[in-house]
Amino acid sequence: MELTFYKYHGAGNDFIMIDNRENTIQLNKEQVRDMCDRHFGIGADGLMLLNNKHGYDFEMQYYNADGNIGSMCGNGGRCIVQFVHDRVMQKPEYLFNAVDGDHEAAIENNGWIDLKMKDVDAVEVVSFSDYILDTGSPHYVKPVGDVWNIDVVKQGREIRYSRRFAEKGINVNFVEMNEDESISVRTYERGVEDETLSCGTGVTAAALMFAHNDNGFNRVEVKTKGGNLAVEFNKNLESVFDDIWLCGPAKFVFKGVIEI
Repeated sequence: MELTFYKYHGAGNDFIMIDNRENTIQLNKEQVRDMCDRHFGIGADGLMLLNNKHGYDFEMQYYNADGNIGSMCGNGGRCIVQFVHDRVMQKPEYLFNAVDGDHEAAIENNGWIDLKMKDVDAVEVVSFSDYILDTGSPHYVKPVGDVWNIDVVKQGREIRYSRRFAEKGINVNFVEMNEDESISVRTYERGVEDETLSCGTGVTAAALMFAHNDNGFNRVEVKTKGGNLAVEFNKNLESVFDDIWLCGPAKFVFKGVIEI
């Protein structure tokens, strides 16, 4: 089978996009894994099928790089909006469905894609300083003092494969507060089983835990290896967050054809 694909990235978090609006494409785990392989395939952190869905602009079907159906991917959500804007329809705002429910998205004047994330109403505190929360995907947030010089893969795997998380996995974020009140984030992602250059749901989780205001509007600027992002949200009560938006760039890289 010959497939036309498009490659996009959001702050270095890269994805394969395939237009499946005619509902003719069905991929198995091995095919997805092979296409995402960086040595023998196209290379990506994940793969998305663009599907039609009644009542929505589109549906996002997301696969992790290991070939398994994935949970919500924030940067992937922003990238598929850019893909639709580039290839299908041009609108200032979009409504689409993903595995964790409905999502709104908007395109800013500077070209950034803003993606509305699910509300968060529960945060677990671990070991007095670390946090666990679900922003569409489960995340472990760990504050650190020198984020750019830690071994993310080693420390991330220790947490991800610990007894509690080994079966289902968890994404692990290492976060440092900067002098300008921005945060720097590095993420070990389950499904990729490696550090990614950025992670949208991880950046969101980290920003919520480093809110500047205890009540009301927050905007947290975020630095990642792959570029800058921002998260806007309301913090209403302790561990209750709503109107959460992940903001950042999404870029087309190249188009190609692959035989699978």
